[in-house]
Amino acid sequence: MKNGSTIIPCLRYRDAHAAIDFLCRAFGFERQAVYEDEKGDVQHAQLTYGAGMIMLGSVRPDTDFGQCVIQPDEIGGKETQCACVTVVDCRAHYETAKAVGATIVDDYAEKDYGGAGYSARDPEGHLWWFGSYDPWQGS
Repeated sequence: MKNGSTIIPCLRYRDAHAAIDFLCRAFGFERQAVYEDEKGDVQHAQLTYGAGMIMLGSVRPDTDFGQCVIQPDEIGGKETQCACVTVVDCRAHYETAKAVGATIVDDYAEKDYGGAGYSARDPEGHLWWFGSYDPWQGS
């Protein structure tokens, strides 16, 4: 953690359990923690990828935070942001994501600025970018 701070994207899913399974199988995340409420909804989950992490939970429109979040399918599949994940072997990552059924938005390509990358959507429409370009190290 550089300077004692880090940024962790947080996402909401209607079927958070299915999303966790997909993110692990297709994109290589690993479950670090999953906390459920009494109904079995995911209150909070932490998935890791290398030294990075995302947090996610079930959609909860009845909370103040939940009223600030909208799902991609509610706005024509658009996103206002995208998580970027640096991967070691981008080509292999791309092939795994395709094989598991990720919707590829931008095919794998070598980038002019260094490295390679692609973008994909998960089953609930969230947009992800994966690439070998590491802005901390250059390409």
